[in-house]
Amino acid sequence: MDEEEIRGYRFLLGTVWGRVRKKHFFPELPEPEISKSIGDVALDIKSKKITLNYHFLKEYSAFLPVEKVMEALLDHSVAHYTVCPWDLYTYLILYRKALAVLNDKGMALTATSYFIDVVGDTHCVKEKDTPLPDLYRCMEKKGILDKVTHALYQKIWGIDLNIHGYDEIIQKLSVIPYLDKNLWLQSIHRFSKTVRVLLKPFGNVQLISMGRSGLRNYSRVEIESGLDEFIMRSKDPQEFQELMEDFPEEVPEGMDTEGGMGFSFGLGPVDANPVFYMRLAENYALPLNKILVKKSGTFYPFSHSPWEVGKPFLDIDPWTSFGRILPGLTQTWERREGDTSGNEEGTPNCIILIDSSGSMVNPKEFLSKAVLGAGCAADAYLRNDAMVGVYNFSDANAGQREILPYTRRRAKVFQTLCHYFGGGTRLDMEDIENLQDLPIPDIFMITDMKITNLNDLIEYLNGLENRVTAVHIGENDQAERFQRSMKARKNVTVFFVGKDEDIPKIVLGQIGEYFKPSSGI
Repeated sequence: MDEEEIRGYRFLLGTVWGRVRKKHFFPELPEPEISKSIGDVALDIKSKKITLNYHFLKEYSAFLPVEKVMEALLDHSVAHYTVCPWDLYTYLILYRKALAVLNDKGMALTATSYFIDVVGDTHCVKEKDTPLPDLYRCMEKKGILDKVTHALYQKIWGIDLNIHGYDEIIQKLSVIPYLDKNLWLQSIHRFSKTVRVLLKPFGNVQLISMGRSGLRNYSRVEIESGLDEFIMRSKDPQEFQELMEDFPEEVPEGMDTEGGMGFSFGLGPVDANPVFYMRLAENYALPLNKILVKKSGTFYPFSHSPWEVGKPFLDIDPWTSFGRILPGLTQTWERREGDTSGNEEGTPNCIILIDSSGSMVNPKEFLSKAVLGAGCAADAYLRNDAMVGVYNFSDANAGQREILPYTRRRAKVFQTLCHYFGGGTRLDMEDIENLQDLPIPDIFMITDMKITNLNDLIEYLNGLENRVTAVHIGENDQAERFQRSMKARKNVTVFFVGKDEDIPKIVLGQIGEYFKPSSGI
């Protein structure tokens, strides 16, 4: 009997959905569904897919025609996408504002959900022909927060919902301008502060119970877009870290591929720092002209792979194979054709030297323009099919350095750029030399130049043919000495930066110059 009734409900839902879509100006939402298996919630939304609870529809069809119950639920759901919160970024900033008032994730989620419901439902009642008041009038009030919200609706809608009491708190809530989008942040602050006394003893319930709140209502594309906007607007790595710790299980896992890095959380402690700088750097992306190169016809050892029977013995690397010829243990060289100057377009690889000594900003605590600048450089090369190696240094002689061989894996690049040692400042020239490759890579260095072995660095750079971009932050004697020493070197460009806010502009500007066809190598 249930299955036959569900089929009838589904047929009726198609008619109601067409009416609701027209009423809300045809939002781009998938066809809704009816299910018996979504728990005790009235409806569920996941990736914009609205699912209505069969048992809820059947229960309330005793009070209203079932098509009216469907229409009310659909009006409520659609308003979440057409009015409030509209998009994920808006949801996140509303939640963060509530969290700042309540200082508790559960309470903030509840306050945010109720605020969004009030905005959406009030819009429907004020601007649309909706049966929402009829449904709320007959719905069971599960707790004090439901009762207060019904009383609020009764006050601001001017419609009798058969609820009494709560005059003092309703007076405070009813003067909040819920439909003024420009005042939403101030409004949710006042709303959260007012309902705080009601939230403490109660869990996360909702007026029309829609199941769990959070990011699950949004698609992967919407999540990435919303988080990108959050990063760009806040530019606060700590705030982004805190946000990701609040929703670790809800962010879809990303793929750490050679082309890029998605959001990947939910597998234990969250380190959102590399994601923050990677996504921020991508927003500074610059289309680049490639330099002129051609294939040299010479193949050179590039990377290892397991040796298999049938592969040439001449390519076996005895040093990594421990002198044994065994499949799975023995390592063989993979070779790659080198590049030289010529008539085809290409991009050299890049070695990034980044200073993470104690005089540099800790990228986890504050926005590090050094990490962002290095990230912009890395992103530019990676986007142009080149590889990036990273030498992150503090006091290299004391082991405070991290070396990343050439790679196209953004995750690895940004994880290495974000590593903060916070010690002294000393490079090991042998480490840099070990990253040299054919064809000759570009070198990008960012530091405050307070390097204890600066003379060794100057001597080393004076002997290189690489194109070198050196960005030094702040004024000091070492920086002036470095600039004087490099003045005669045409392959070395030195930038002095008085304000670290200018670093991304300088990085991108210089890379843009690099990739003009007339630049050469």
